[in-house]
Amino acid sequence: MFQLFILYSLVTLAGADNPIIQPNQWPPATHGDTRDLLHIIDDIRQEAALKLDQTRRSEQGQYMTPAATAELLASLFDDLSGDISLLDAGAGVGSLTAALLQRAIREGGVKKIIATGYENDQILLNKLHDSMALFAKTAGEHHIQWHSNIFPSDFIASAVNQLQATSVDATPITRYNKAILNPPYFKISSQSHHRKLLQRVGIETGNLYSAFVALAIKLLEPGGELVAITPRSFCNGPYFKGFRDILLDETALRKIRVFDSRTKAFKSDKVLQENVIFHLVKGGSQGDVEISSSSCAENPNPVTRVVPFHEVVNPANPERFIHIVTSEQAADTAVKVSGLPCSLSDLGLEVSTGKVVDFRTRNNLRMKHEAYTVPLIYPAHLKNGSVLWPITGGKKPNALINNSETTKLMVPNGTYILTKRLTAKEEKRRLVASLFEPSIADVNVVGFDNKTNYFHTQGKPLDTDIARGLWLFLNSTIVDQYFRQFNGHTQVNATDLRSLRYPTVEQLQALGLKTQGNTLPSQEDIDALVSAIFRSRNQPCRM
Repeated sequence: MFQLFILYSLVTLAGADNPIIQPNQWPPATHGDTRDLLHIIDDIRQEAALKLDQTRRSEQGQYMTPAATAELLASLFDDLSGDISLLDAGAGVGSLTAALLQRAIREGGVKKIIATGYENDQILLNKLHDSMALFAKTAGEHHIQWHSNIFPSDFIASAVNQLQATSVDATPITRYNKAILNPPYFKISSQSHHRKLLQRVGIETGNLYSAFVALAIKLLEPGGELVAITPRSFCNGPYFKGFRDILLDETALRKIRVFDSRTKAFKSDKVLQENVIFHLVKGGSQGDVEISSSSCAENPNPVTRVVPFHEVVNPANPERFIHIVTSEQAADTAVKVSGLPCSLSDLGLEVSTGKVVDFRTRNNLRMKHEAYTVPLIYPAHLKNGSVLWPITGGKKPNALINNSETTKLMVPNGTYILTKRLTAKEEKRRLVASLFEPSIADVNVVGFDNKTNYFHTQGKPLDTDIARGLWLFLNSTIVDQYFRQFNGHTQVNATDLRSLRYPTVEQLQALGLKTQGNTLPSQEDIDALVSAIFRSRNQPCRM
């Protein structure tokens, strides 16, 4: 595989094309204050951003790191001393490397830095050349030996090639003692070249960001540290289980930092994902975890809690969801909900994804309900805890033809609880449950769209009182708050709902008897009714 090493001397600019900053424009080095370095790189970042294809950036999750966020990431390393071998995969213009160098100069104790950056966008690559030259000059002025390697290549392909080194001709593995990452956020197709490469080294994941982090973990030397900023989506769900296993089996999770707002980490890029910054130690002994939250990266006084690891990853949860509990109030919520006595299987209940994938049965969809059709329920039909069907003039069909092709897609008509699998970013609640009742139509079977989840009893309808109790329970504020502790995105997967703990059958039935009609009570009344469950002494779970 072709790989290009570009070594900079301490003052040479060889290889930089049209540098944005000429040598005589660099600020003089001042011991103890290197903030100008990161500010210069931030100017390079902003200039480069204007030249990039904005549509492509958005589609591929290409978000460059602002100065304050880069500085925050660099601050999370435990130790910057001696010799540093640094990996910055998806380096952009070098903001994260600049932040690490800035901290190393400020604190002293670093003798040598070998910085390796991967970047395959030509515009960013040109700017990265300029940045590395500036880092060489600045490091030299502070008596730090500086060497840098820039790989204008695919990080996934390169890392897999190294990790598979089994022959004389194979690329030897380069080990790092520090990795700092802001990887791209982009889905990987199950049939893609990247997916197949990752599988060759035992990594099963569906997003570039988790692939980058998993590979960086495997390239770290024992005791090496990794700091990354990524979406929170890896904290739960079945798609990231393999990634969570690598993270939790091969490293110790030491620090987590979250922001109160989705947009604060990447202000200029209008990022809507919920982001998390985390610090890992390869092969470290797992101890307590430091969890901090703040309004933005610039906040000098985050709210910080140090919690035992079992509060972050419940050892009883086989999915190994990562809970981020940022306050004592949230911790109290976690204790209450996780302390409920029953799992869904204990109750004899199940939750599944709707069976109807509309584009696969397009010929059987109908806008209107007729004699030979049955109701087809989409997320659009779920309104304020109820099912509004049919919707006249809507974009989605209201019915599905009942025939031999669709029989397997139906469920018996009856009482079910439905949730949307995807919620809008602006919605206040992540978890909203709707009550489906058999009186919706005089039919024997109904269809639920694949973008819904439905609670059932081994494929059959729910007991009415249990369903109504479940309806109130899932719509309570405390359950929504708990759900958000491990669900950092807008998806509500059936696996997430299975991971919840639930009240007993008797408690759900008693709760259900307090409801009437198909309209949810007020939020205040729901919370008052559900709170009584947490005040009562938990009984053993019985079906």
